[in-house]
Parts: sequence; structure tokens; C-alpha cells
Amino acid sequence: MRKSFILLCLAGMTLAAQAQQGGISQDMLETLKNSYKHTPADKAIYNAMAGTDISVLAKNQENLANFNTDFSNKVVSHGITDQKRSGRCWLFTGLNVLRAQMMARYGLDEMEFSQNYCFFYDQLEKANLFLQGIIDTSDRPMDDKMVEWLFRHPISDGGQFTGISDIIEKYGLVPASVMPETYCSNNTGSISNLVGLKLKEFGLQLREKAGKGAKASELERDKTEMMTVVYRMLALAYGRPVEQFEWTMNGQTKTYTPQSFYKEFLGNDLTNNYVMLMNDPSREYYKCYEIDYDRHTYDGKNWTYVNLPVEEIKEMAIASIKDSTMMYFSCDVGKFMDGTRGVLDPNNYDYASLMGTEFGMDKAERIRTFASGSSHAMTLMAVDLDENGKPLKWMVENSWGAGSGYQGHLIMTDEWFDEYMFRLVVEKKYVPEKVLDILKQKPILLPAWDPMFASEE
Repeated sequence: MRKSFILLCLAGMTLAAQAQQGGISQDMLETLKNSYKHTPADKAIYNAMAGTDISVLAKNQENLANFNTDFSNKVVSHGITDQKRSGRCWLFTGLNVLRAQMMARYGLDEMEFSQNYCFFYDQLEKANLFLQGIIDTSDRPMDDKMVEWLFRHPISDGGQFTGISDIIEKYGLVPASVMPETYCSNNTGSISNLVGLKLKEFGLQLREKAGKGAKASELERDKTEMMTVVYRMLALAYGRPVEQFEWTMNGQTKTYTPQSFYKEFLGNDLTNNYVMLMNDPSREYYKCYEIDYDRHTYDGKNWTYVNLPVEEIKEMAIASIKDSTMMYFSCDVGKFMDGTRGVLDPNNYDYASLMGTEFGMDKAERIRTFASGSSHAMTLMAVDLDENGKPLKWMVENSWGAGSGYQGHLIMTDEWFDEYMFRLVVEKKYVPEKVLDILKQKPILLPAWDPMFASEE
């Protein structure tokens, strides 16, 4: 009896201590228990949720009718690509924009560039970006936030538009048939993890040498040796990048290098001919921002963008579509997506009725709390305008295969566009002068761990 009494006292002391420290006290626990009435409706919901996906139960059946797939303005799409089990949506999107230009310019029925070729150099450049970043921060402690961020993100298969421009302008392009996909390029997870693990090991070695007073030339030599290991790993996974090839168009066969092929058939100044736009209501509009380390190559450019109200971004998007020009577009694709129909609409699911509580954060609050951000890139290629020129819905060409969504596309309501669209890259000719003038500002530098760091996969 005395032993039980002592245990009860200890339990009471523990709960009291927890309450003092912000823990759940016995009184709070009783309040929580009593607040749940377990009504017949609650029991029915519990029984349903015990064996069914929440999104199935929350699907708004009233929103399934009147699924209109007609669009007033649409750029012709030429076949759906498939990134398979990889995070290369940013690369597929950028190359889809470029292939549409080439097909229109030369009257081609089909064309696809090698994602594998570009991705090899993307991964090689990112490895160098990490290792050089480790050298640059070697005088900081391991718990420094930048050092910690580098070791948390040694390499990834995700990215954004500046990676496309830097990689292509440096290494060129090749047709898909010249360097086809491999199992590893279609399934990047395992090899990316291995390369990342090796880079972390190399990073520690570089920091140790720098800590012992190694000169910059010694660290550069060591980094180059480390990069030979990375190069071999990538070559085994993706194949060696082609340096010269033959390609036939309209009955004429010529020999090209990746750089000469790009210059002859596209020759775009990807760095200077495009403007990157963002809709981030958590920050001041009409300002230019730059995110540190949000790039693919050490000697490349960080993601630098103009932050604008979504309505002004729409105006440029509509102008581009009306001129039959696709755009690089990214959004938080997983929110309120009906994958079966290929529809993105905040009214697709009614989680509030199911759970008995509203989810009331606005877009700015979701960004600040990391509840929403740019997660996937696609090619914006259609808009449906009403009689007053206002958008009703939009459509993107996706890279999840022709069998996904709506014939390989996703259709989003204008309401969804407002809430979950983040990035758009448009050609300068569709951008008003007042926006181009903002690019002349000195960008406000944001840290690498900013919520708007590119994570499109």
C-alpha cells in the first residue's frame, strides 16, 4: 500500500513538473478528454477514417460536375514526357519550353532533347558547388548555419530555371536519341544518395585539411581529385556525355558538338532573354530578390526574381500564351490535386467538414510557416478567358507521362492559381518596362534556407 502511495505521489509530482515546464498537466489532459464527446457522427467518421484515405473521404462530390476542358487560348503541345521516378521536373519543363520553340521554328512533328545529358552535368556541377562551398566556409564552426545547410544539402536532383540556363549555355544540348535515359536517370534516388554520402565524406576531409592550414592551391587540388571520383560515379550511372554526334534533319546529316547543336537550332540567350517572376505575398512586392546558393553551378547565377502581385503575373502569362509561347511555371502541385481528373482546385476536397475545423491560413502565412512552397515545375501552355478577358482556368503540360492527369496535363482553376502558383519565367518581350526597371535594383539577398529556395522535383 505504501509503495502504491509513493508511486502516485511521484506521478503527481511529475505531472506538476511538466505543467511548470509547459507540458501536459493532469488537469489539461482531463480537459482534452472531456472535450471529445465521441458522438455518433464522430464514431462514423472514425470508422471511415480507420480504413480509408482521408482525401477520399474529403473529396467534394459536388465539385465533380461540369468539368470543362475547353480553352480559349492554347499553345500546341507536342507529346508528353515522363520524368519517371526522378526529381527532374525543372529540367523536363525547361527542355519542353525549348523543344516547342525548335519544333515551331523548323516545322518538326516531334523533338525531344536528352534530359540525361543535361542532368549528368547538372549533378557534376552541383557536386563542385558543394565542395567549393565547404572550402569557402572552412573557417566557420560545424554548427554554423551555412555549414550545416551545406551538409544537409550536398546534392539534389531538384532545381530551377537558372540551372537550365547555366547548364545549357555551358555544355549545350543533344537530341534524346544521342544520350538516352538509363535506369539511374529515371530512378535518381539511390545514386543521388550515394553521391551525397561521398560528398559529405569529402567535405569533412576538406574542412580537416583547411583547419590544419592547407593552402588554397592544396584544397583546389584535393577537390579536383575528389571530383574525379564523382565523375566516375556519374558516368557509371548515366553514361559518359557525348562530345560529338551526327544528326539528320530534313534529309541532311551533319556532325555536331552539343554546343554547336544548341547554337544552330536555338541559340537563345537564356540568361538575358528571360525574366523570373515570383508571387510571394509574405514579402514586399515590386522588389528584386536573390536567394543565396539557389543555383546549380558555382560560377553560375542564383535564382534572382521580381516579386509581383499575382494579377500582374497573369497578364504576362496571358500575353505569352496568346503569342503561342510556353513558359516555365512552378507551383505547390500537391495541394488539392485530383490526380484522376487532372484538376487542381481548392474546392476539390472539404477537409473542414470532415475534421470539424477550418484551415484558415492565407498564402503569406502558409509560406512563413513552411506549409506551402514551390514544389514542382511544369510548362504553362493554356488559359481560358471569359468575355471580359478574365482567366477562368489554366492548363500545364506535365512530365508524369501521357497517362497521368488529363491526358498528361493538369488543369487548374484561377482560384487555385492565386493560392498555389509561385514562379513563372517569361520572355522579356512580354514584360512591361516598369517590371524590367525593377531588375535594375540591387537584389535583396536571402539566405539559402529561405522558404522560397527552389525545390522543384
